[in-house]
Amino acid sequence: QVQLVESGGGLAQAGGSLRLSCAASGSIVTINSMTWQRQAPGNQRELVAQVRSDGASNYGDSVKGRFTVSRDTAKNIMYLQMDNLKVEDTAVYYCKVICQTGTPGRLSAYWGQGTQVTVSA
Repeated sequence: QVQLVESGGGLAQAGGSLRLSCAASGSIVTINSMTWQRQAPGNQRELVAQVRSDGASNYGDSVKGRFTVSRDTAKNIMYLQMDNLKVEDTAVYYCKVICQTGTPGRLSAYWGQGTQVTVSA
């Protein structure tokens, strides 16, 4: 199986920065993509950022220009650098990994437990 451990959440002031990490471990053969999603109370889960196996990345519209996603391929760790934070960035941030663990060509999705990010005015 695959384990995802998220860290780096916490409290920040508006305009400040935080850096999240997601470390993937276990029976991973190859990673197809790593994704950050977030969910605020009463809202649906939304895309924050994604980085794919070819290094390409994409972002949700609300974070473009403020957040940067990166990945340490050797260590299977994904980072999310969050700058110029806004109160509306307050949410639980989840890491999702799509990877191959056994059967060639078969991909599975795994989720982390989530980490709380709270931004105060």
